[in-house]
Amino acid sequence: MCDARRVTSEPAGPADPGPVPDLAALAKVVARQRAEMDRLRDQAATSAVVERAKGALMALTGCSPDAAGEELLQRAKAGNRTVLEECWITLGGLVPPLHHTARPSHEEPDPDTAVPGDSPSDRPMSGVPAGGDPAEADRAEADRAEADRAAGADDGSAVLGRLGEALVRVGSPQGLARCLLEHLGPEVGADAVMLFRCLPAGGLELAGHAGIDDTLAVQWRHVPPLSRIAALEALRAREPRWLEDLAADRERYPLIGVPPERWRSRAWLPVPDGDTADVCIGVLRGRGGPFTPSDRQLLRAVARMCAGRLRDFGPRQEYAAGGAVQAVFDALPGAAMLLTPLHAPTGEVEDYRVDAATAQAVDAVGRTGRELVGRRILECFPGMAGEELWQGYLHTLATGEPYEGRSFADQEVVAGTAEFSTYVVRASRLGGGLIVVWLRQDSSDRQEQRLADMQRLGNLGWANWNLVTDEVGWSSQVFAILDRDPAHGPVRLADLPGLALPEDVPPLARAVRELIRAGRPLNVPFRIRAAGGIRHLRAVAEAEPAVDGTPVEVHGFVQDLTAQRSAELALVESEQEILTQHGVLRAERTLATRLQHALLPLPTRPVRLAGLRVEIAYLPAQSGIHVGGDWFSAIELPDGDALFVVGDVAGHGIDAVATMAQLRFTAKGMVITGSSLTGALARLNTLLLHSRDSHGTATMVLARYHPDEHRLVWAQAGHPPPLLLRDGDVRYLGRPAGMLLGATSAPYFEEAEVRLEPGDRLLLYTDGLVERPAEGIDQGLERLAEAVMAHPADGPGPLGLLLASVLEGERRDDVCVVDIRVPTEPG
Repeated sequence: MCDARRVTSEPAGPADPGPVPDLAALAKVVARQRAEMDRLRDQAATSAVVERAKGALMALTGCSPDAAGEELLQRAKAGNRTVLEECWITLGGLVPPLHHTARPSHEEPDPDTAVPGDSPSDRPMSGVPAGGDPAEADRAEADRAEADRAAGADDGSAVLGRLGEALVRVGSPQGLARCLLEHLGPEVGADAVMLFRCLPAGGLELAGHAGIDDTLAVQWRHVPPLSRIAALEALRAREPRWLEDLAADRERYPLIGVPPERWRSRAWLPVPDGDTADVCIGVLRGRGGPFTPSDRQLLRAVARMCAGRLRDFGPRQEYAAGGAVQAVFDALPGAAMLLTPLHAPTGEVEDYRVDAATAQAVDAVGRTGRELVGRRILECFPGMAGEELWQGYLHTLATGEPYEGRSFADQEVVAGTAEFSTYVVRASRLGGGLIVVWLRQDSSDRQEQRLADMQRLGNLGWANWNLVTDEVGWSSQVFAILDRDPAHGPVRLADLPGLALPEDVPPLARAVRELIRAGRPLNVPFRIRAAGGIRHLRAVAEAEPAVDGTPVEVHGFVQDLTAQRSAELALVESEQEILTQHGVLRAERTLATRLQHALLPLPTRPVRLAGLRVEIAYLPAQSGIHVGGDWFSAIELPDGDALFVVGDVAGHGIDAVATMAQLRFTAKGMVITGSSLTGALARLNTLLLHSRDSHGTATMVLARYHPDEHRLVWAQAGHPPPLLLRDGDVRYLGRPAGMLLGATSAPYFEEAEVRLEPGDRLLLYTDGLVERPAEGIDQGLERLAEAVMAHPADGPGPLGLLLASVLEGERRDDVCVVDIRVPTEPG
């Protein structure tokens, strides 16, 4: 068909460029012209709606055009509506009734069913011509006035007015759904709109939607005629269904949405069409709760107004199979379909209709041949949307280039036996549609496809050289690997070394000569320079000899090992970096160990302090290469008292050792100079907080023993409690208040004291003695108490046996223990 709007690119006159136009002025002119065209287009569409409504009244009543126009004006005024709204309501209620029954004047409208302007004026004229029964006309007018008074002010009149204007520009059910969502969203909180239309055979078809995704639309495109569908119930009863209680509604209806809580309240409103209703509007809201009376009135009015617009779209046309095209397809072998694209209002292809199908064509549920004709392709194959096959169809429609999909396996029954066959889908454009064919590949096709897949997956290609005829054959993968244009053709075997980097040419050329002259197999790595950089390749070939042993043909393959080689080089580089880092860490451990031994000398035998026997053990961690920050002090003070300190600095390495030394010497100095235990802890906390070189946090136990009173005063900062063994019983001392050093600027510490008696044994230790991975600290403390009970202090080497029984496996942390024993007799 010729398009009268077609323009030509030929100039209307001589090609004289003239002066350069003002682009800004031209743009303003174009913008004004476009706005004027849009205004005229809307005005023409609005005029068409008005004239159609006037014609409907004229056909029903026999009145003149002027009288029909005046009737529309009076109805609009009585219903507090615009003329355009009245026109849509009139067109939606087009039923040629023989009689009109007016509502009795004493009947009060139901507040739930009353809609804005719900009166007899909303319905078509009763069909009483001029000169008819005046009393009946008076009764109708009285009913209209009474309904208007009952309805009251129309809060949604502005919305209906805007909607009436927008309906002029709606051209499809999909466009109508979007229009409704745009106007109902701000007013009633609508988050989605769905339009369902009754099918002739029962059930529903999704005619339009907005606010829901395509996957959900496909799932609900066709609804069977079940009894528990809210939209179907609304259509059958011709009354809305208000779903306002999610818990109760989900028990009664299958709810749309994944999950259903996405829309917590819904309304399904039938669109009146005379005495029936074929279309149902669904309004879905994300918020819960009931629809207010004003919301219900507005939604009822919207449904009645949409009836006129939906009437223009007409009923769903079932596609009838048959005709010359289907007759041709009936005679074709194999599986094939003729598809016609179906476009959305935006112009995008949203589905395809099956216009013809061969007897061998079958869909996902087993329908074949003519059973498929007239159906949508997404109805036959729901999982196709968005897949590679779908994109291939679109590409063929847009460009005309044939499409061939990847081969796939399908099971079929041959001679009573189930076997798998390989198929490939091909699509070609025919006019504005598509011819889609499913081709079964025979064994040779499958072998060729498998060979191509093997080359692609293995990133290799085969090559063949005939040394007698000088013919050369390469697979397409070889050209890709060697980064060579197929138009230049393959190279002779003797010229193959010329493709390699200069440093790789001699070994490759030598191997090729030995292959050609002596038939010695070739397996040589080499490199080439490609567009993407250096490639690492491998050539493998062998010769087929003649009767006299002379090589006459060579066949082999070329493989791209770039990814593998890159991974190997990266692994070697990583190993070298690890070795270097390991050496640095070992050197750091050696330095830290020497520093630790210099700062923390360990006595080789038990010592006596203030009448107490003291034994010290320090065991470094066995896992890892860092030195920890565990430390101790056991000294006799100038006044004869004894000071015992055990601490643990967070972290490992040189920084931890440095912090340990700082805390150890500072703690001793402050106690020696007269500071209390809690005062020393407070100052050490301040030191950690404000020292740049500090390592963060630390735990500590400070204990001072007064020999003349046999009294031990101690304080702690986030450290495990000391363990006391007395008369065969073991217990942990109750910890006084104390916070982790370096954790806060306002710490709080308390002191506690215990009187030591002859034979007592007291253990101060770090957490490495009681902590184990995946185990609570309480289990470690209980294990230590049991070990102390089993290894009394008076046995040979008691501390060593104790540590051996408590520590198992590889130590992950340093262990420091100060074992204090009170002699049974004064020494």
